[in-house]
Amino acid sequence: MKIAIACDHRGVKLKNILIKYLEDKGYTVVDYGTHSTEPCDYPDYTYMAAKSVRDKKTDRAIIICYTGEGSCMVANKVKGIRAALAYNLKSAYMSRRHNNSNALVLPSCLFKTDYIKKMVFRWLNEEFEGGRHLRRVRKIKEIEEMENV
Repeated sequence: MKIAIACDHRGVKLKNILIKYLEDKGYTVVDYGTHSTEPCDYPDYTYMAAKSVRDKKTDRAIIICYTGEGSCMVANKVKGIRAALAYNLKSAYMSRRHNNSNALVLPSCLFKTDYIKKMVFRWLNEEFEGGRHLRRVRKIKEIEEMENV
């Protein structure tokens, strides 16, 4: 699986830790930056990672910013992206199981690295249940089309 990863200046340390973690697990990682702790604008990097999923250059994206809120908003503006802000382990894996999320947004300010790794692992290894949830994901896509997002 090929994973896009991006962050703002407050997520660089966590991003670099996750890149090594993912590569050690056998994933291919495409790093969309930022690469510096100099202040930057998270929409620039979030958009590149989300767009790579939309364009099928990567399979999924992991995006990091201080709270995760802004990056989640940006990612969800990209057509075809279903970004989920993970605020605990259950929210991470349920976003895959019920919503078929293809982007995971993580806050860099709330959790210890080991817990973040657990969320990422569960999210990457969780399958979409389909069934009644497929109907709901299709409705999300219909709204996206109507709104021309």
